[in-house]
Amino acid sequence: MQFKITLHTTESHPLIPINYQYPLSSALYRIIAKGDADYAAFLHESGYGKGFKLFTFSQINCPFRIEGDRLRLQSNELWFQVAFHLPQATENFIKGLFQSERIDIADKHSRASFTVKSIESLPDSLSPFKNNEIVNIALKPLSPVVVGLQNDKGNYDFLGPDDARFAESLLYNWRGKIASCFDEHTAASALLLIEITPMRQPFKSRLITIKADTPEETQIRGWMSFGLKVTGEKRFVEILLNAGAGLYNAMGCGAVGKD
Repeated sequence: MQFKITLHTTESHPLIPINYQYPLSSALYRIIAKGDADYAAFLHESGYGKGFKLFTFSQINCPFRIEGDRLRLQSNELWFQVAFHLPQATENFIKGLFQSERIDIADKHSRASFTVKSIESLPDSLSPFKNNEIVNIALKPLSPVVVGLQNDKGNYDFLGPDDARFAESLLYNWRGKIASCFDEHTAASALLLIEITPMRQPFKSRLITIKADTPEETQIRGWMSFGLKVTGEKRFVEILLNAGAGLYNAMGCGAVGKD
C-alpha cells in the first residue's frame, strides 16, 4: 500500500542534508517502532526471507537550492510517498502511527524538524485486476533505482539503464522479493518481464551517500529518467509497487509508481 505524507515546519527555509535518505529512513523506523516495536525490529534486523524489508519511499518533493552538501528548502512544506508491502487491513494502523508525528531530517551538520501534517492513502492502480491476473503496466522511478552486481571484493559494481544487465538484475531482484513472500518455486516459475524504456532526456544518475561521516559510510549510484514496462501477475506487481525495484529500497531507493 502507498501513502502520501506531507510534512510541515515552522522554520523558514530549513536546511537538510543532500543525502537525506538515511536520516529520513531512520525517522520512519522510529515512528513505526513507537506503534509496533516487534514489526519495527523485524523490518530493521531481518525483513522477509532473504532480508528484504519490503518498504520504500520516494524522493522528497519541495523546491530547493543546493548549498554545498545541503539542500536549502524554499518552502516550509514537503511531501513524499511511502510504501509498505502489508495487508490492506493494516492501512488505518499505519495512518494512525504517522498522524501528527515529528520527523527530524538531520546529520552531524544540520537539523530540520517537521510535523506530519497529513498522511493520505493513494489510489490502488491494480484494483481492477484479480490476484492471479496478468498485468501489463508502465512504471516510472519515484526515487533513484540502484542496480549492481557484486564483485570479488563483495562490493557492488553499479549498472546504468543502458546496460543489458540492468533489466536482468532488476528481474533477479524482483524474483528474490517474490520468493521471500511466497517460496522459491513460485518465484522461479512466475511469468515476469521488465523492459527499460528511454525518455527523451538522457538517463540521469545520482550518487547517494548512506551513513555519511561514519565508519559505515557507503556510496551508491541510482538512476532516474527512464521508464519500466512490467508484466506479471497482480500479486507480484504489487510487491514491486510496495517494496521498490532494485537495491537499497528501505533507504529510499527504487520507489516506483504508475507512469
